[in-house]
Parts: sequence; structure tokens; C-alpha cells
Amino acid sequence: MSHQIVTSETPVEAPLITRGPTSTLSILVSNQPGVLMRICQVFSRRGFNIDSLVVSEGRNANFSRMTIGVSGDPEGLSQIIMQVGKLIDVIHCFEHTSENSVTKEMILIKIQCSPTERSMALQIAEHFNGKTVDLTPTSMIVMINGDSPKIDAAVAMFSQFNIIETVRTGKVVMARGEQPT
Repeated sequence: MSHQIVTSETPVEAPLITRGPTSTLSILVSNQPGVLMRICQVFSRRGFNIDSLVVSEGRNANFSRMTIGVSGDPEGLSQIIMQVGKLIDVIHCFEHTSENSVTKEMILIKIQCSPTERSMALQIAEHFNGKTVDLTPTSMIVMINGDSPKIDAAVAMFSQFNIIETVRTGKVVMARGEQPT
């Protein structure tokens, strides 16, 4: 029987998780305790995973806007939207597409880089319209805003450095034109 000792130098491969396509939902709710829990239960019962979640108070303090990125069986999504819409504190629930909305997120990426590597890291940040928000002799933090594919591409490019950590917001969405979100 052989044992493998995992140290910080030993790479550990995470299992590949395959999910269905992602969808972005915007839900206007009463600003009450327990609303988020009830909404999450609807997704859980139907086997959907919440990939992204942003909740913020609206212009009226009595209401909050939830933006939820979910993945799962696309066939069941319309059923979930109807079930969420029937919850007592939900005003409305809509699915948004790239054609009818603007969707953005933000990431902070902290990388370890020497002074000789810094110019390459700054070029990558500039390419993605990123901004350096912290700089030390051995590390830097870059902030990048954009849609999910842009954020994913930036992380891929920065992976040539030692990524110390990342913090990524959830998606925020707003309907295009005069249409309310």
C-alpha cells in the first residue's frame, strides 16, 4: 500500500465539474429577513447550483435586487422562474440574456511578481483595462471589470504568475434601454 504525501509543492488536481449552461436571473424582492433562504431552497430542490449571487438594497429601502447566476438543466429553468415568482416576498423574477441586458462583474487578483516580472504583469492588466490597486516589491493586486469571459481570460493570463488569491464579485445585471430590470 503506497501513500502519497501532499505538500505545498505537490500539485493537486481538482475534479472536473461539468454543469449545464449558466443563466442570469434578476429578482426584485421585499427587503425582509429569510427571503434569500426561501429563494435558495427553490434552486436546491430543482438541482440547480448558484454560481453567482449579488444582493443589494434598491433605491427604495423596502426592496432589494438579487442577481443570481445559476447552472443546471435548462429545461427546468422556466419552472424555477415561475416558482420563485410565486414566493410571497418576490415582486418579479426575470431571466436576462446578453441581448436584453448588460452584465458585469469585478475581480481582484493578487499575484506574486518580482520587479523584473512587473512590466509583463502590468501589460496584462492594461490589456484587460485593469487597474493596479496595490503594489509591493513582491506582489500586486489588479482590479478588472467586465463580463464573465473577459474575467476568465484575465485569470488565465495571470496564471503564468503565482496567483496568491482572487476575490470575484457576482454578476450584476441591468436591462438595456428604457426597460426596467
